[in-house]
Amino acid sequence: MIGWDDISKVIVGMVPLYFALLLGYASVRWWRLFTSEQCDGINRFICLFILPLFSFDFTAGVDPLRMNYRMIGADALSKVATIVAFAAWWAWANLGSGGGPARPSGSLNSCVTGFSLSTLTNLLFMGVPIMRPMYSDLGVNMVVQLSVIQSLVWFPLLLTFLEYRKMRMESLQVAAVASSSPEAAGGGSSSPDRIADERDIEQNDDSIAAADDNGDGNTNNRRSSSSSLQGGSSKWKFISVVAIKLAMNPNVIAVVLGVAWALAAHWWNLRMPNVIKGSVEILSKAGTGTAMFNIGIFMATQKKIIACGKGPAAVGMVLRFMVGPAVMAISSLAVGLRGTLFHIAVIQAALPQAVASFVYAKEYGLHATVISTAVVFGTLVSLPVLIGYFAAMEYLA
Repeated sequence: MIGWDDISKVIVGMVPLYFALLLGYASVRWWRLFTSEQCDGINRFICLFILPLFSFDFTAGVDPLRMNYRMIGADALSKVATIVAFAAWWAWANLGSGGGPARPSGSLNSCVTGFSLSTLTNLLFMGVPIMRPMYSDLGVNMVVQLSVIQSLVWFPLLLTFLEYRKMRMESLQVAAVASSSPEAAGGGSSSPDRIADERDIEQNDDSIAAADDNGDGNTNNRRSSSSSLQGGSSKWKFISVVAIKLAMNPNVIAVVLGVAWALAAHWWNLRMPNVIKGSVEILSKAGTGTAMFNIGIFMATQKKIIACGKGPAAVGMVLRFMVGPAVMAISSLAVGLRGTLFHIAVIQAALPQAVASFVYAKEYGLHATVISTAVVFGTLVSLPVLIGYFAAMEYLA
């Protein structure tokens, strides 16, 4: 039976996270210690150095030969089920529209954002300090294992879609500009329509994706540009661009190196040299605090905490704290997880939104305000939510 002593341990473990967040918020909103350029520099430093070293430090300590494959299988099943659900939603919104315009909420842009909100959690920065008072080393080991898979599989999958979307939009923009030139003014859609279409592309609006999926607007030009993306050279260009992006991503590199070292260490009984271990730990130990500090800074730079509006924020919270854990619970039961492992599986799925998902959303211009609200507001409300899940697990399995 879970008592107040257990809950108090969770609160004690989480309060320091909020303290770091409050310091970051106060340093910008009240004390004016950092300029906007300096805030961007702090964010970049954390993304390029702190987060990769933090990830490597935890990943290198995992035993790849003794991972809990049932837990990993439940996590994979939940994410695949989410992808299938959003694919079905997209098909209903587009193919079920009777040949008319697609429903904007069912665009591919909305689907990928929904996938991110439902599945990508802050496993290391929030999961490790939360799981330690809840389930001690077992909980920490599980979230670290899941973070390895998330970094190796699911974030690259998200990045792949974003790169494809970027190349497609660039192709559409080139086609729109070409069709609006004097040489192409003899036919097709009117010039105002083309200018409006180009503006929509630049703003990354969901209506562009919906119109593109249905061949609406500058139809011939869109079809020709879409066809060009299917060409052999375009496919290889896309593959090469994505491969380069993944190969240069510091977080992916850190996890790959961490897994490689973990395999070598367990196969040949190696120990990491103290000089390397110390060099990594000197920055990785600051990982949790600086990440939460950075979220506080980002909160302070926004005009309001709910930057995307109440409606999208509510949908994001439902996906993050209700849909994600529910799908994970069903998937866990399907693969036979019971007891403490089932509890850990559900609670880790209810962690706040992954900070890296916001970094990608901002870089590629896809619903950055929605993801940022999920990160910021979700972090704020996660304390009572996670305590509620922690208490409820006693009665679920």
